[in-house]
Amino acid sequence: MAFPWQEITWVLLDMDGTLLDKHFDDYFWETLVPQEYARRQALPLPEARQLVFARYKRQEGTLNWTDIDFWSRELELDIPALKEGIRHLIEVHPDTEDFLRFLQEQGKKVALVTNAHTKTLALKMNHTGLLGYFDEVISSFDLGTPKEDVHFWEILRERLGFEADNTLLVDDNAEVLAAARTFGIRYPYFKAKSSSRLEAESHPDFHSIEDFHEMME
Repeated sequence: MAFPWQEITWVLLDMDGTLLDKHFDDYFWETLVPQEYARRQALPLPEARQLVFARYKRQEGTLNWTDIDFWSRELELDIPALKEGIRHLIEVHPDTEDFLRFLQEQGKKVALVTNAHTKTLALKMNHTGLLGYFDEVISSFDLGTPKEDVHFWEILRERLGFEADNTLLVDDNAEVLAAARTFGIRYPYFKAKSSSRLEAESHPDFHSIEDFHEMME
């Protein structure tokens, strides 16, 4: 069945895992940061991983989760510098630019809507060159609340002026999609292939796509 593009005015797109390969973030937070923390604190790596992951867990669903300044203070590491050091690992999903060009051809309003910290957002946009595809770029740090909070979508509607009934959201985070659906976003779609290193995994509660080309047919 063809996607109902005639009913869509705004397309809201997540960044990490949706447009960009999540391998960068998985490697950074799960491998590099624990290694650097272990080195700085003179700890065995297994112990450092346990301590770091426990701190991550406490911040899930909050702005601190993606606040690299917070993690610099919390872990006594220069998180922005560490990210800069592996920027060569930042990759765009193979289907991303085809989809963004398709949306331009369709005349859709397109917004990048991300929980990423503004410093991370700048690093990735500068590296990938995707910025010109978007009518708006919004970080949850601009709005003061994460995308997992229904209030985020209320503020975003005021900022962008979209109608929820004519809006598509694609994200690889089911909690974000659930909040957006509760708010009233009519077309919440789950990006099932977030990382090039992981198998695609659809979500039972949302329409799932592995590749944006599925929506371009």
